[in-house]
Amino acid sequence: MTAAESDTAAMPEPVAPAAPTAPGGREAVRAATASVLTGLDAGRWPSKLPVRDRLALLLDEDSWIEDGLLANAGRDDLPADGVLTGVGRVEGRRVAVIAHDYTVKAGSWGELGCEKQVRILERAYRDLLPVVYLVDSAGGRLNDQMGFFPGRRGASRIFHLQVRLSGRVPQICCLLGPSAAGGAYMPAFTDWVGMVEGNASMYLASPRIAEKVTGEVTTLEEMGGARMHAEVSGCGDEVFGTDGEAIAAARLLLGYLPGSYRERPAAVAASAPEPAAWPDGLVPEDPNASYDVLDVIDRIVDGGSFFEVKPRWATEMVTGLARLDGEVVGIVANQPSVRSGAIFVDSADKAARFITLCDAFNVPLVFLQDVPGFMVGAAVERQGIIRHGAKMVTAMASAEVPRFTVVLRKAYAAGYYAMCAPGFEPRATLALPTATIGTMSPEASVNAMYANRIAGLTDAAERADFVARRVAEQEAEMNLLRMGADLVVDAVVEPGDLRAELIRRLADAAGWERTRDHRHHSVSPV
Repeated sequence: MTAAESDTAAMPEPVAPAAPTAPGGREAVRAATASVLTGLDAGRWPSKLPVRDRLALLLDEDSWIEDGLLANAGRDDLPADGVLTGVGRVEGRRVAVIAHDYTVKAGSWGELGCEKQVRILERAYRDLLPVVYLVDSAGGRLNDQMGFFPGRRGASRIFHLQVRLSGRVPQICCLLGPSAAGGAYMPAFTDWVGMVEGNASMYLASPRIAEKVTGEVTTLEEMGGARMHAEVSGCGDEVFGTDGEAIAAARLLLGYLPGSYRERPAAVAASAPEPAAWPDGLVPEDPNASYDVLDVIDRIVDGGSFFEVKPRWATEMVTGLARLDGEVVGIVANQPSVRSGAIFVDSADKAARFITLCDAFNVPLVFLQDVPGFMVGAAVERQGIIRHGAKMVTAMASAEVPRFTVVLRKAYAAGYYAMCAPGFEPRATLALPTATIGTMSPEASVNAMYANRIAGLTDAAERADFVARRVAEQEAEMNLLRMGADLVVDAVVEPGDLRAELIRRLADAAGWERTRDHRHHSVSPV
């Protein structure tokens, strides 16, 4: 872990954003987060809070049990050594908490601060406690580098424990200030990172260090700010305007996840979708027409329950947690309104990570297919689209939670496979009447097979007639009735009946069990 640039820097002044920024996902999530904030009376809080006020927003009243409060007392005048650790409750559930105190040496890490973080993570591992990180730290404290950097109980042990906790218990991070130098990896090892715009940042070296080393002149926001990480790098999951909003979203997210890998998510009372009506043409028959798959999701899941994950990054793929008749499910959907829903390098990574999260915590998966395939071309091949696509396929194929596939419209090429094709053993493959399954569109298929023949037809009318007849042949080959007759799809469902069909099939899979381990793990395409 690289130390922070200075251990004597003054406490940073809070930076208020120009205007509060609501979560960038669905309106339902905004409303749900606002509801949590109202219940916590968070409207009275400023955008950047003292550490104990952050804890008051996160935890149930009078539930906080703190360890190591007197760390460094009477020695270096560093109250609690700049970090609060302990256990509290969120909606009655016990959680472990690490909360950096930016008023004490900018929340920097020293020997005792590392020891406190190590101890609470060890307890979380032993007691199977979810971990919430309230991160606001300038990184390692240089005048204590022999304490935090090289030893067995320093920063490396923190990261080791975070990796060991991954998939064992949920790890949720509210990034409320800087996460500097090697400490930037603390958020990276968690399952979700909510960042406060104008205050939060993640970076391995400051702009000053970057300029000194590389000659590059940049700003902190450009290099490591909330919007950059949420929209470009994918290291952040969502952008918020205040500490209260980020903490409320973390509370909300915890409600979708179990306490550990040994449990299943808790069910709640079901609610009707909002809106419930499915208008004609919501999913257009024309495979090239655009529509918003979020409008489909809203009509399938319980009203106000869709919590979108990474809504600002790789937006051609939609991922998120929702409730279906009160039960938690994960949604993986192609987004036809963005780049036709094709799968790119980042969207493959986005889907792979989300699928892995759901499988780790026993969340059934629903795949909504409307995919022309993986993106093609020299640029994406150089970026490793095959390797990244293989990661997505590996994550999907390795998941043992119940999986359900719905073909909304087109399901072409290897994108059809990656979105849980029948060969990957989903519990069911359902199709809307608008569905088409094939290696490529009929028009593209005809052009690929008959390119020379078409080029040789000099008469325009003859050429058009030939292409039309060949396209009709391909459309017959990809006929949905045939797909059902050949057991490619298990049922063709009218749009208005899709929610009920999924609810029945999810209930039927309720007794699912994992297989016994037959190997240590697969070797993931990096």
